[in-house]
Amino acid sequence: MVTLGIDIGSAATKAVILEDGTRVAGEAKVNMGTGTSGIQKTLDLLLEEHGLSMEDFDYIVATGYGRKWFKQADREMSELSCHARGVAHCVPDARTVIDIGGQDAKTIRLGKNGRMSNFVMNDKCAAGTGRFLEVMANILETSVDRMGALDELATQELQISATCTVFAESEVISQLSRGKCREDIVRAIHESVAKRVASMAKRAGIEDKVVMTGGVAQNPGIVRALSRELNRDVQVPEEPQMMGALGAALFAYEEAVSGKKAE
Repeated sequence: MVTLGIDIGSAATKAVILEDGTRVAGEAKVNMGTGTSGIQKTLDLLLEEHGLSMEDFDYIVATGYGRKWFKQADREMSELSCHARGVAHCVPDARTVIDIGGQDAKTIRLGKNGRMSNFVMNDKCAAGTGRFLEVMANILETSVDRMGALDELATQELQISATCTVFAESEVISQLSRGKCREDIVRAIHESVAKRVASMAKRAGIEDKVVMTGGVAQNPGIVRALSRELNRDVQVPEEPQMMGALGAALFAYEEAVSGKKAE
């Protein structure tokens, strides 16, 4: 039984194939999201690598920002449910999931059964998201991928107090004009994101173990800042960006099994 989970985000498309509920068939990620050719490129990559066609899938679940536009799916599901399912599969004792994507941030509380019990989501403002970090990186003439390493070199404590992307941009430019070094500014940016996300997480209720997912979880500077802000360890799974697609594939497997039993 072959199932597919596809997570179509604003910045990247991720897909996972399961065979009989086991993650053995493969995965793919293309850094192109909703409204781009990233969806087809991700599928082409997977299908070609594993010698499959779309007709080989017993069930397909789509999730993420662009799920409603993926017409080949048998079902679409909220990214909240899929991230919760994916994390619970990889980290069974996880109780709090903090996911920061390209356009939104969310905190998900998990019950002992691994299912979502509560959530708080910020999808109205880019502050505290991957897009926010991209804007800041451009001002600093660096890349998002390098920000974690720059953070490690910081020696002076600075503050970026604005929660709005536009105002934070002005603050960063002001810090640069005053001769502050890039490494210290990067750490201040990470602290700003961590404070905003931690405030949201506390509204949902935080319980150990805390797991961080999404593309921003690949930035160790953010993970360290969030750990300090929450005063507890924040664990990052091996492939934090794939949790939504994995969860979707697991739900697809459950649906496929249910369909077989009903026949």
